[in-house]
Amino acid sequence: MSELLLEQDKQPQFSGHETFPLRQLWLRKAYDAVAETQAPAQRSVFAGEDAIVRFGVGKNMAMAIRFWATACGVVDETKSGYVPTDLGHYLFSPDRGRDPYCELPATTWLMHWQVASTPEKTTTWWYLFNHVIQQVFDRDHLVRSLSGFITEYKLRISLATLKRDVECCIRSYVPRLGGDSPEEMSEPLLGELGLIQQNAKGTFEFRRGAKKSLPDGVFAYALLDYWSRMPHAGSVMDFDRVAHDFGSPGRVFKLDENSVADRLIALETLSNGSLQWVEQAGIRQVTRKGPALNSLHDYKLKMLEAAYA
Repeated sequence: MSELLLEQDKQPQFSGHETFPLRQLWLRKAYDAVAETQAPAQRSVFAGEDAIVRFGVGKNMAMAIRFWATACGVVDETKSGYVPTDLGHYLFSPDRGRDPYCELPATTWLMHWQVASTPEKTTTWWYLFNHVIQQVFDRDHLVRSLSGFITEYKLRISLATLKRDVECCIRSYVPRLGGDSPEEMSEPLLGELGLIQQNAKGTFEFRRGAKKSLPDGVFAYALLDYWSRMPHAGSVMDFDRVAHDFGSPGRVFKLDENSVADRLIALETLSNGSLQWVEQAGIRQVTRKGPALNSLHDYKLKMLEAAYA
């Protein structure tokens, strides 16, 4: 099961969100709290007594805001404190933020990519979208599958912790009806995507196929982000990897093969030829050249411009 393995210095994580799914304004609030300080913001910005006043929520929810801001790559936790990331500035900076209130579908899809394409902080989210191959599943199935994963890693995670993590993951996409608090009744940010629907008798089903609200710019960002994680990232990638590999845009966005092909074909115009679709003699590939090859980090953000134009 080598495809499950993380980098040596990384560990799976099944807690930190305090059982609260991501809400619409939390990322902006976290960015503002960290960006207000010139030096790295101290850990007390989320954990101190004034954090309750700053965020207007309880202590546990303030910790959840910290978790989601770091999991979504809006804020980075360093040895000296918290700092905004390039992506955080791109989305939320006061003078040029593209979506300061997380109102656009592009941002919601982007945050889904952030939490479901890598396993470091949101392991259950990553596992659900990359390793659960059944179309229909339930909570118990997901818990059992993850238990086997945990056993492989020789981790000591309680069943209660795992169940809470699974519940938070599912509620991130399928809100719990009849919640007790206003926070529970409000729509989780990722619930807007319609990636999972609830069926009768407590089962859930992935909604695969074309995603009309997914901008090509976000797909391009995801493709290049996925490409950058390859141990030996070259200039050519097979179609099957983009469509089916663990952590690929095809898997994470639940796209069918035709939809992936359509997206890749559209990238040549979007990227002015820096990303090209090649189909000949039964071989389907995407190639990158120029800035897409030489400056991958900067070019990822450049591709997002089309999603926020």
